[in-house]
Amino acid sequence: MLQRTKKIIITAVAALCLMGTQAQAITPSPQMIEQFKNLPASEQQRLARQYGIDPSILGGANASQQKLDNPQVVQPRATNDVIDHSAEAESAFNFSQDKQKSELKRFGYELFQGEPTTFAPVSDVPVPSEYLVGPGDGIKVQLFGKENKEYDLVINREGSIQFPELGPISVAGLSFAELRESLSHRISQQMIGIESNITMGELRSIRIFIAGDAYKPGSYTVSSLSTITQALFVAGGVNEIGSLRNIQVKRNGKLVGSMDLYDLLMRGDASGDVRLRSGDVVFIPPVGGLVSITGEVRRPAIYELKRNETVADIVAMAAGVKPGAYPKSSSIERYNSNGLRSIVNVDLTSSKGQSTKAHPGDFIRVKNASGQFEDAISVVGAVVRPGKYQWFEGQKISDLLPSLWGDLSMSADLNYAIIVREVNRYGKVKVLQFSPSRAIAENDVTQDVLLAPRDKVMLFNYSDDTQNRYELNKLVKQRVKKVTSLTGDSLVGNDLFKAGFSQLDKMQLSQRSQIAGVVVAKEVVDDKEQLIKGEVSKMLANLFDDKELIKLSGSMNRSELLYPVVAQLATQGNSDKGTQVVAIGGKVRHPGVYPLTQGAKVKDLVAAAGGLIEGAYTARAELTSTLIGSEESSVKHSSINLEQALAGNSEANSLLNPRDILTVMTTPAWQENKSVEIRGEVKFPGMYNIRRGETLADVIDRAGGFTQYAYLPSSVFVRESVRQQEQLEIKKLADQLRRDIATRGVSKDGNLVNYSDAKMMLTDLENIKAVGRLVVDLSAISIGIEQADLQLEDQDILYVPSVKQTIAVMGEVQHAATHRFKEGLTLEQYLEMSGGARERADEDRTYIIKANGSVILPNRSVWFSSNTELNPGDTIIVPLDTEYKDNLTLWTQVTGIIYNSAVALATIAKL
Repeated sequence: MLQRTKKIIITAVAALCLMGTQAQAITPSPQMIEQFKNLPASEQQRLARQYGIDPSILGGANASQQKLDNPQVVQPRATNDVIDHSAEAESAFNFSQDKQKSELKRFGYELFQGEPTTFAPVSDVPVPSEYLVGPGDGIKVQLFGKENKEYDLVINREGSIQFPELGPISVAGLSFAELRESLSHRISQQMIGIESNITMGELRSIRIFIAGDAYKPGSYTVSSLSTITQALFVAGGVNEIGSLRNIQVKRNGKLVGSMDLYDLLMRGDASGDVRLRSGDVVFIPPVGGLVSITGEVRRPAIYELKRNETVADIVAMAAGVKPGAYPKSSSIERYNSNGLRSIVNVDLTSSKGQSTKAHPGDFIRVKNASGQFEDAISVVGAVVRPGKYQWFEGQKISDLLPSLWGDLSMSADLNYAIIVREVNRYGKVKVLQFSPSRAIAENDVTQDVLLAPRDKVMLFNYSDDTQNRYELNKLVKQRVKKVTSLTGDSLVGNDLFKAGFSQLDKMQLSQRSQIAGVVVAKEVVDDKEQLIKGEVSKMLANLFDDKELIKLSGSMNRSELLYPVVAQLATQGNSDKGTQVVAIGGKVRHPGVYPLTQGAKVKDLVAAAGGLIEGAYTARAELTSTLIGSEESSVKHSSINLEQALAGNSEANSLLNPRDILTVMTTPAWQENKSVEIRGEVKFPGMYNIRRGETLADVIDRAGGFTQYAYLPSSVFVRESVRQQEQLEIKKLADQLRRDIATRGVSKDGNLVNYSDAKMMLTDLENIKAVGRLVVDLSAISIGIEQADLQLEDQDILYVPSVKQTIAVMGEVQHAATHRFKEGLTLEQYLEMSGGARERADEDRTYIIKANGSVILPNRSVWFSSNTELNPGDTIIVPLDTEYKDNLTLWTQVTGIIYNSAVALATIAKL
């Protein structure tokens, strides 16, 4: 039969080869494949090589190396199958009050987070030499030499294999190594010239039972090579209440082995992983005592406790302590006999602490070490490499920063730097001042200060305006996610002023946009920016301990760097010595609050503020001191010759006291650079610098006067202070309208207020931008009338337009438009040209906005009539009739009038 099959296949293969000489391989038919499978493996390989047949196409069932099938028997567990902790575990670990506890997980259970999917045995496990063969196991025997044959033999129930050439051979009770040796020897003895290769074939399957607290307990069919751990994987692992440290194997009702999975997971010891036999029971008992450990350990988790294990054993389970730990101050939370929690302090560095017996339910905390550096020097500010540095005995500033060019920033202030030194271990500090240039470059022994442990050296930029603050602002935005409160009005706050600097407290008026309704300065920044600055001030308080802030300290301004120092001095101030801070204001580069350094004088305070600026009056400065008596305090003002003080005169360069305030005055009649702009029809338009008291006529004369095309009545004069005042009035008007909307009044005609329309009207009003136009009579100024002239202010703008030829008609007319001016036309004629007034118009209150910005109102001008002379550039406004309207409707109309008027003014200003 075999010879006949072989001939059929060879014939078919040869026929296929003749059909295409270019073919590199043959694709056999299904009939050929079935016949091919019946041939021995050696014949299959020979035919495949000879005729280019791919053995994988033919099935390869009897190939020399059979591909073993390893079915996927475990998949991830479903999320809804998580089993709750037992009542005992919940009572032992109440995580509701401790975030660290709630984050802990049971150690080792993630290894078995699987879901069993099939009972198919695993067949790809390597067969060890000591494997005991038994009924159902397959033996592969390959003969080569004089004959090439291959046999697949199966051990029968009697423990024998039927070898075709040798007859039945008993292999019962033999290991795989013994079977291979015995069978090879017998083949070589009885089959002359033939050698053998013996391997295991298909392994028998065994049925085991997994009981107890397994994830999926039950009966499983597994490979005869399976061990405890493989059985656990097939069953999905251990339940949350199952033990990992006492997994038992029972055979015929007797305990034959147990395994502690912690040995495998922590030490890689699989010596307890017993190989299973058919009928074995893998039993998982409930978990024993549980101990939690957290803090500065490498693997914080919940661990299962065995009898007589100590705290040192638990720390070893957690992979030991971290380098930043302070095991000397560890603690154990433990339930006492009264059912209450108690704290037990343990020193894990001592033998007594390590031998402390662990109890079920213990919660061990390994504390962290202090973040403080011992005897380290901190350097922040305008240096190339800010950070922490080692201190050594006899160290000076020149040792810490040996080079001005190599260690200090290019922008560093070489005249002022400070050292913050701890007075005691309670955090009390004092401040020393030195000159970096004299200490480093000139080797001045009075400035090259001897450093002490934990000193903080702070250097500053000469000018804060030249620093790139991009990275610092980026860090602030990343950290400040939600700002809830703010104290103070700037980045470093003004709390010190509020605490006692009554004189400087008044300086806050300069930050307000108005006083009693009068605009005095620009508007302050919005609330969001103020809140962010308040949060930054809290970060600055921890400047010396924040690595990121220390790295970016070179881009901080002087007040930001000094904030933690001044705040610390304010905190430690008392009634005896007072707050060790001083302040300086006026014509200095960096006015503000500064720490009172040891032996500081007036000259030192001026150096701290960056020196004098242009316009400073050196003949006299004022020093304000607070004298605290036994019953009351008083304020004393004294004059100082600043020029002599800076020259080192001992009498003028007086010693400073806490809370002193030095005011550097401005030189009399000193004026900062101020400029105005002249546009339009003048001979030389452009920017002009002005002096105090200079008038508009003076600047027009400097501009060469007007051109022949100038139209003086339509000139536009804009002033910034007037614009701010107008914007304030618009805001007041919007606030009043908001209150009227809130009342939701009813008008006389019985109509309720439409809230959405009112809200839209309010939005329109708030969006109106003030123009800041000031009415000037340029015609009168041009002919020399002094009463019409006015003094100029900084940023004033004058626009002199060319000759106007139009008149605008706006308001309640049929068609608002701009008309060409015609000499002799009256007001009524221009209204008729716009279609006349509407039904709701109030013609008796029509008014005219003159080209120069002035307004002619009927109730204020008795000469106002239809014959009133109109000039080019004028605007005629026809308002609404408001006689029978409620307040809110009236506001609506007034808002429209104001809006239209503002539009008209803005239009004129842009001409």
